[in-house]
Amino acid sequence: MDLVKNAASIESGATALGVELGSTRIKAVLVNDKCETLATSSFEWENQLVDGIWTYEMSEAWKGIQTCFKELAADVKSRYHVSLTQIGSIGISAMMHGYLPFDKEGKQLAPFRTWRNNITGEAADKLTEKLSFNIPQRWSIAHLYQAILNGEDHVKDIDFMTTLAGYIHWQLCGEKVLGVGDASGMFPVDEATGDYDANMAKIFMGLPEVAAYPWKLTDILPKALRAGVAAGHLTETGAKLLDPTGTLQAGALMAPPEGDAGTGMVSTNSVRKRTGNISVGTSAFSMNVLDEPLKKVHRDIDIVTTPDGANVAMVHVNNCSSDINAWVNLFGEFAELIGHGQTPAKLYSVLFNQARQADKNAGGLINYSCLSGENITRVEAGRPLFVRAPHSRMNLGNFMLTQLYAAFAPLKIGMDILVKEEGVKTDVMIAQGGLFKTPVVGQQVLADSLGLPITVMDTASEGGPWGMAVLAVYAKGDANKESLPDFLDSKVFKDPQSTTLTPSAEGMKGCQEFIDRYQAGLSLEQEAGKVVADN
Repeated sequence: MDLVKNAASIESGATALGVELGSTRIKAVLVNDKCETLATSSFEWENQLVDGIWTYEMSEAWKGIQTCFKELAADVKSRYHVSLTQIGSIGISAMMHGYLPFDKEGKQLAPFRTWRNNITGEAADKLTEKLSFNIPQRWSIAHLYQAILNGEDHVKDIDFMTTLAGYIHWQLCGEKVLGVGDASGMFPVDEATGDYDANMAKIFMGLPEVAAYPWKLTDILPKALRAGVAAGHLTETGAKLLDPTGTLQAGALMAPPEGDAGTGMVSTNSVRKRTGNISVGTSAFSMNVLDEPLKKVHRDIDIVTTPDGANVAMVHVNNCSSDINAWVNLFGEFAELIGHGQTPAKLYSVLFNQARQADKNAGGLINYSCLSGENITRVEAGRPLFVRAPHSRMNLGNFMLTQLYAAFAPLKIGMDILVKEEGVKTDVMIAQGGLFKTPVVGQQVLADSLGLPITVMDTASEGGPWGMAVLAVYAKGDANKESLPDFLDSKVFKDPQSTTLTPSAEGMKGCQEFIDRYQAGLSLEQEAGKVVADN
């Protein structure tokens, strides 16, 4: 990239900023009008289990955002020798779903209940039956209805409820709006209108326990917006929230705030019908853009939308890489103790590559990577567990392959519903996430697990905040005169660099043997969990 041209772009505000609040990191990416990355920053944070609820403090969110912006501005100054005083457009994305209710004064009425909580089972089951539409436990409407069923006092005072991305956006520009993809994880969206499903909203409001409240559902939900439209402008107050030094000027166009699933689709160019992507991290999800409706309602398949409003079949699992990370950290501690400390990158590379030496069935070992509850496997609470039998082949290669198989196991179970029961077909399946930083290993295991070719793109390493920055570019200027899929093809991914790995017959057979053991052990694990809980 031309440093002089990019410095001029930064000075003139011909830039876009994407900020994403993920489960373990808050990240910021600044791009030019060609969607090329100019600077990045990040801040680590972690959810807390408080009174049985997984949550984050909003003060910590602002601390992370401000730290990211400060480091981003410093990165800009160091690279381009100019100050970051104005930005053309800004987009906020964050983990989808959850529950953030506010009263008419803007006071938060309850702790942020994240996607990770499995505390709305009664509400989710009842709503799925009443609406004839799958309502997962993590969806905002399930949290609201569960609060109603619980008789929680704050419900009567709700004036507005939103997601984490919607909240940050609201504070920055004053607009109570949400990108349609994120909105579709609050309440079902009608693909034809791009708005909340009117008939389902009517059914919800007709429930006797709901009708008793003074508010109307569509009045307390954020307005749903498709990608490519203006969603407000950065206010003076918002500018100071981002940059307490006062250097950043107000006025930046705000793109519709989106969920991390939507930005993942954008960053992998997977928003066109019959495309799909898989994002892996603390949680994991696959997004399959549908060209026709599913045949029936599945409790393990969510129907959400792309940022431009196309229906997507989503398989979401609460757990993926956390257990692997814990084991890698353990090996790292051992390396330190014997005087051979290694960088995290080296640890992951060495350990993952050892999995290539493993038996294809992982030697009879089993692992359940459930740091928190897992809906697809009906594990109600966090219970990570590693198991081996007397005859299992316990070695490092088999152990690491077991960890990878286990990370992808719930996702495979959900994807089997789409592929084998519904016959959903995708022309391309693109994967992104930290597990693919070590070349080939995780990508091949995922291909063998799902029985599908898996593509990893170079740009996928940029992830969600870059995808949000791309949406911010799309929201300004003439970019929104073409569809989002066409914009991505013609302006962003003209010459994509990628690698594709196909499943191997031996790998698929070995993975299926692991899955058979995994599923057979689930009932035993759940029974053991009940015994532990009782004691």
